[in-house]
Amino acid sequence: MTNGYRDNKEKEIDERIVDIKRVATVVKGGRRFSFRVTMVAGDHKGKVGMGVGKANSVPDAIRKAASKAHTDLHHVSVYETTIPHEVIGKQGGAKVLLKPASEGTGVIAAGSVRAVVEVAGISNVLTKSLGSNNALNIAAAAIDALDQLKDPREEAAKRGVDIKKVTPFWSVK
Repeated sequence: MTNGYRDNKEKEIDERIVDIKRVATVVKGGRRFSFRVTMVAGDHKGKVGMGVGKANSVPDAIRKAASKAHTDLHHVSVYETTIPHEVIGKQGGAKVLLKPASEGTGVIAAGSVRAVVEVAGISNVLTKSLGSNNALNIAAAAIDALDQLKDPREEAAKRGVDIKKVTPFWSVK
């Protein structure tokens, strides 16, 4: 039996399928096929997670991926509608560069990176995918990059300096 609170929390989270692949394992009698689904989930308010599910049918794989994505939510430092600073995330052979963008730029990204930054609630960002074009690794690299972001207010407080020294290019409110 579920309570109303959990149902409301689940409804707030946006899910996006990044990749569906048919994968095979080689056994004595030949190949056995299954499906791998990569999914990202986020609340558009600074939380994002990724899940991978494998099953013999696509709907089961989607359900598993969604469950894992919901349990793997990370907090992301978002500054107004963009990110506070430039960052590079790495996963396997994939690298993803994220750069802050001014208001009105939009999300300049494709595929996996677009899905990750949109569900995180970032609406102005420039991205570049470097290295591998594996959708799973690119999504993981984008999440790694978002994990590296630091809040300018917290950094200024840690360093004991004025926030203008930490963020010289931003108009801090």
